[in-house]
Amino acid sequence: MPLSTQSQADIDQYILIASLDNARNLSNILKAISFRDHAIFNATQNGLKVTVEDSKCLQANAFIQADIFQEYIIKEDAVGFQVNLTVLLDCLTIFGGSTVPGVCTALRMCYNGYGYPLTLFLEEGGVVTVCKINTQEPEEPIDFDFCSTNVTNKVILQSDSLKEAFSELDMTSEVLQITMSPSHPYFRLSTFGNSGNAHYDYPKDSDMMELFQCTKIQTNRYKMSLLKPSTKALALSCKVSVRTDSRGFLSLQYLVRNDDGQICFVEYYCCPDEEVEEE
Repeated sequence: MPLSTQSQADIDQYILIASLDNARNLSNILKAISFRDHAIFNATQNGLKVTVEDSKCLQANAFIQADIFQEYIIKEDAVGFQVNLTVLLDCLTIFGGSTVPGVCTALRMCYNGYGYPLTLFLEEGGVVTVCKINTQEPEEPIDFDFCSTNVTNKVILQSDSLKEAFSELDMTSEVLQITMSPSHPYFRLSTFGNSGNAHYDYPKDSDMMELFQCTKIQTNRYKMSLLKPSTKALALSCKVSVRTDSRGFLSLQYLVRNDDGQICFVEYYCCPDEEVEEE
C-alpha cells in the first residue's frame, strides 16, 4: 500500500482520511469545477462532495463516492471545510501529475478538524511530498432547491453531440437559449451572436439522445458566461443529463469516467437569465 510507512498514531489523529493510488483521479474531477478560487468540501460516509459557486447564480458540485478511494475513513457523521481550490490543484498537478506512462502518484488526503490544514501526502517512486493547505470554516452553499419532483423536462445525451453543438454555436452570444418541447423542435440550442442567430436541433429519436422526457414547451435563456465553466466538465464526460424545472432553473449533470474506469458525477446548477415568451 503506498504511503504505508505512516505510523498508526499519525493516522489516528485525523478525522478524515481519503487515499487514492492515482492522484489524477481527484485532480481531473476538481478541474471540472475550478472556476473560482475557493471550494467547499463536505465529507460523509457516502463520499466527498466539493462545491464551487459564483454570484449566487451558478453552483458546481463534484461527487466522488467513497468506494472510488482505496482508503476512506471518516470519524464523524459529516466533515466540512473550505479550501483554496487553486492551491490544491497546483499541489496535485505539480507533485501528483506524473507524465511518465504507467507511473502514478499516490495520494493520501488528511484533515484533523476545525482550524487544522488539509494535509496531502503525495508519493511517487518512493519519494513522499507533504503539502499543507490552510482551511477556513465553510460557508453554507446556496440551496438551489432543484427537486426532481419539479423537473418538467429532461434529456440525456452523449457528450460528444453536445461538444459538437458548442463548437458550432456562436460563443460571442451573451446567452444560450434552450428550448425543450414534447413536439418539434424537441431539444434546441440557440445563440444570438455577432454572426447572427444560430440554432442546433436534436431530434428526439437521434442516436445521440439516450432519454427524452419533455412534458411541456419551455424556453429559457442562460448567461453564456455562467455556462462556459461547465464546458470543462463536458470535455471530461461521456454522457450529460440536461434538466429544467418549473422555474426554468437548469441542471447539467455530467457522467465522468476516471483513469480507472470508475464513474464520478459533476453537476452544474444555473439560474435562468430571462424567460422567453412563446410566440
